[in-house]
Amino acid sequence: MTPWLAFALLGAYFLILIIIAWHTGRHADTDTFFTARHSAPWMLVAFGMIGASISGVTFISVPGQVARTGYTYFQVVLGYVVGYVVVATVLMPLYYRLGVISIYEYLLQRFGRVTYKTGVFYFMLSRTLGSALRLMLTAGVLQVFIFSAWGIPFELTVVFALVLIWLYTFRGGIKTIVFTDTFQTAFLVGGAALCLWSIARQLGAPEDSLRAAFCLHSWWEFENFKSPVFFPKQFIGGMFITIAMTGLDQDLMQKNLTCRTVRDAQKNMFSFTILLVFVNLVFLLLGGLMYELAAKRQILLPPAADEVFPTLALNHLGLWASVFFFLGITASSYASADSALAALTTSFCVDVLGFRGLTDERRKQRIKTLVHLGFSLLFAAIILVARRFADRSLIDVILKSAGYTYGPLLGLFFYGLLMGRSLPDKWVPWISLIGPAVTALLDFYGSHWLGGYHFGYELLLINGLITFAILHLSSYHSK
Repeated sequence: MTPWLAFALLGAYFLILIIIAWHTGRHADTDTFFTARHSAPWMLVAFGMIGASISGVTFISVPGQVARTGYTYFQVVLGYVVGYVVVATVLMPLYYRLGVISIYEYLLQRFGRVTYKTGVFYFMLSRTLGSALRLMLTAGVLQVFIFSAWGIPFELTVVFALVLIWLYTFRGGIKTIVFTDTFQTAFLVGGAALCLWSIARQLGAPEDSLRAAFCLHSWWEFENFKSPVFFPKQFIGGMFITIAMTGLDQDLMQKNLTCRTVRDAQKNMFSFTILLVFVNLVFLLLGGLMYELAAKRQILLPPAADEVFPTLALNHLGLWASVFFFLGITASSYASADSALAALTTSFCVDVLGFRGLTDERRKQRIKTLVHLGFSLLFAAIILVARRFADRSLIDVILKSAGYTYGPLLGLFFYGLLMGRSLPDKWVPWISLIGPAVTALLDFYGSHWLGGYHFGYELLLINGLITFAILHLSSYHSK
């Protein structure tokens, strides 16, 4: 695929997004930006959340890591299913009952202002870093497909990628994103499925190749409990990753809170869960067939797992597969980044600047636009710094980092839900540092201390439990 063709596809793609944004944001105010006035159809929210949840990292990394871990990532996906049930039946009814815009307002009502600000801090840290890394992957693909051939530096590619997001989200916010994410998810799922079918055809009869793909790699690990892909570790880790990264994250919960009622939001979540299992299954089978094709044709693959799918799509699968890949990675990455930008803007305006107390709509619009622009610039800065040091297998980096940053949120929210005691509000920021510190020690030295045991995604649960336990001990000193 030539750079000019890729640029033309990108231009047409974003023209459609901008038209959708214009239509949905014509009469938008700040309430529309933050909540879509609770009028979003739950079916659109469910389908669009696929794109926001998967991101470009999953699009590239899940197929790429099949050679190293087989299909064992599916164990994590099964954990996701249980986690989403907990989010739909425990957390969403709570948020609707309280009538919150930012879900961290629960911490304010339950414990106090310092605890509330602590929760906001951990969300902003987690979502800013994670979303910037996801967008970095997209900017890298744009660089390879288009801008390198024109001699344009990566820094300008990053600015270009962020300007595109800003153009179609700055006015309509979450209302626009509900509709644009639906459009983008269609390209994400379609791109992955068409690449899968293209590779299956090149391996022979497509139906036979797809059936054979199920047997290419192992799905489960039950024997070696020291392995990071041991089933209970993966399953429990996936469950709590979902509870923390969806149920305690303003980004994805903000979409759920756009539905008319909690019942609609629950229908959205259950439908979304079924779709997510199917989409992850497509990505895993795609990874199995990619490596099968490379072995059959004796294609020399790059050592970095995240570069395998782009290399094959660009150089060995033909024009249509490269087009599908380009549109799929663009859709998956932008669907994740745009919703993160809107969620961070919402949280900063509501939780930090106190928009609940402002009545001047023109002033609120002006501040909201500046905050939105500020987070866009922050994304750019993080990407440019991280590109120099980032691990090329980003899905492990992002999910592992969630164990550090979402652990305190997990401990805080579940202490509030399960225990009736109050907390010494001013101690909470210091307590919230202990869990991540202990988690880091276990991550780095656990295999030496525990005879070769390797921690995986269960670090998030351990971090949350440590935070929960220390919060409980501190509660005896609260007045």
